[in-house]
Amino acid sequence: MSFRTRALLATAAMALATSAQAAEPMASAGDLVVRARGIAVIPDESATITPIGGDVGIDTAVMPELDFSYFVTDTVAFELIAAVSPHDVRAIGTSIGDADVGDLLLLPPTLTVQYHMPLSDDLKPYVGAGINATFFIDEDAAGGVVTDVNAKDTLGWALQAGVDYRLSGRWMFNVDVKRLFLDTKVKLNGGAIDAKVNIDPWIVGVGFGYRF
Repeated sequence: MSFRTRALLATAAMALATSAQAAEPMASAGDLVVRARGIAVIPDESATITPIGGDVGIDTAVMPELDFSYFVTDTVAFELIAAVSPHDVRAIGTSIGDADVGDLLLLPPTLTVQYHMPLSDDLKPYVGAGINATFFIDEDAAGGVVTDVNAKDTLGWALQAGVDYRLSGRWMFNVDVKRLFLDTKVKLNGGAIDAKVNIDPWIVGVGFGYRF
């Protein structure tokens, strides 16, 4: 076999391998995709505060997040996210004026069922819906007017939309948006002040994923 023939065969083999890799699905049934994202948790907050009236202000938190998507079919996956979310809380426009309430640290594990649209092998938008369980794992009162804070753990609904774009092989780039419907009850100063708080955050994430 001549050198030229061997070179042509090698080139053809490389082309076939590249074509096979390109045709490989980004994720399919039985695959686990692990993503690391940077997320912004942006509350869309409101509150009813008794007996002092007013509203609530909750700041935006930015932190890392880890999530796991298991594909039960080529297009349907279950996703679980793991992150903690710290927030500074203020009471606004009450009968005693504005006041710092304190700092809350939330653990909001969220499970969604996703449908991944099979548009192409390298680009897959998806939508999802599921449930969120929020645990208030640390509550620090600001002091002064507010000496004690107690927030009730809660369950709520979640909606989701996002897109995965294959970078190469098993690696992908991800953009994801979630909306949590999160309501809780907060007691201040041993129950002297009660608040029903709607946090209802948007969670916007950008990161990278790897398929196992």
